[in-house]
Amino acid sequence: MKLLQVIHSADPLRGGVSAGVSLSSEFMVKAGHEVTHVTVDDPAAVADIQLPGDFIAVGPGKSGYGYCPALDDWLANHLSQFDAAIVNGVWQYPSFAVWRQARKLGASAPPYFVFTHGMMDPWFKRTYPLKHFKKWLYWPWAEYRVLRDARAVLFTCEEEKILARQSFWLYRAREQVVGYGTQLPDYSTDEMNDAWHKLCPAKQGQPYLLYLGRLHEKKGADLLVKAYCELKKNGQCMPDLILAGPEQDASFTNQLRQLAASDPHIHFAGMITGAAKWGALAHAEAMVLPSHQENFGIVVAEALAMGTPALISNKVNIWREVEQSGAGIVTNDDLDGVRSLLQQFLSLSPEEKSQMKRSAKLCFAEYFLMEKNTNDLLAFIQQELATANER
Repeated sequence: MKLLQVIHSADPLRGGVSAGVSLSSEFMVKAGHEVTHVTVDDPAAVADIQLPGDFIAVGPGKSGYGYCPALDDWLANHLSQFDAAIVNGVWQYPSFAVWRQARKLGASAPPYFVFTHGMMDPWFKRTYPLKHFKKWLYWPWAEYRVLRDARAVLFTCEEEKILARQSFWLYRAREQVVGYGTQLPDYSTDEMNDAWHKLCPAKQGQPYLLYLGRLHEKKGADLLVKAYCELKKNGQCMPDLILAGPEQDASFTNQLRQLAASDPHIHFAGMITGAAKWGALAHAEAMVLPSHQENFGIVVAEALAMGTPALISNKVNIWREVEQSGAGIVTNDDLDGVRSLLQQFLSLSPEEKSQMKRSAKLCFAEYFLMEKNTNDLLAFIQQELATANER
């Protein structure tokens, strides 16, 4: 097939969507398909970014919404050349642009599939009511139609699909749950160890818990720091805590640093990538993500791939798979829950921790191996195209 991947941005600093799309496209190309990526990035800003297949940046898009007439022109000239399009994300101009061009082409338009990537989660409705009201004004004439007319709306797990139905009235979509995940790293053990040891802010050999993700209120990092400090104050023997990830909100990051200022065993590592990231995950006692909303949590899958237990909230949508597999511990996304998360893990015996590590690898292989899940997605798209051709 000739496939079009539509993304708002290929910049990895904007979160996990671009990384997931890149990995998925890698396996699409490996399976013999042609893949083109189009974004509303400024070409100069992403000149060093490489994606499997072709990569075209037609921006810069205007504002965070990414309004970009150049994308309309590009789609008008090229959309009909593809067998199918995969739109990654909603609430931004690229999804609306694809819908509008598909409407113009009518019967000759290729089918498009929308991967919501958690952007229909009702958490945003509860947490940002003003933003939700603005989205509601936009919803009936734009995103509702984008989802309604998609050949299928794709979800990474059953939980995400169920939650999406709670966000907006008039919701109408042909839903399909598809897998998602990551892949084992290409780096050798020595490469991962060496890269991480050069960056690790903790004393070499000191056990640590790892938070890996954007420093954003949605991720619950403040709860983690508070719970960690409280337990330590109450006499609990604790491993070090490493917070690794890009700073997205200066005021929130300052708040975190103030909370952690009194404890020299809480470290801020900044954004880590490549071999160093995998080394950090491999050496951690556990990966902790007490997020208030997490569509998938690619870092959870990465931790499991390295045999590292995942300590997560029940707002990370793959919590059921983690809990049922015995690959980690799940609690509520509040201070009591995060405190319990740490206490439960620290109370495990060495044998129980070893079993959890083994279960983590088994959980990854069963649910989150990206090559397998991408092949399943490709099979679904091919089936949809075959069905359409029979009509």
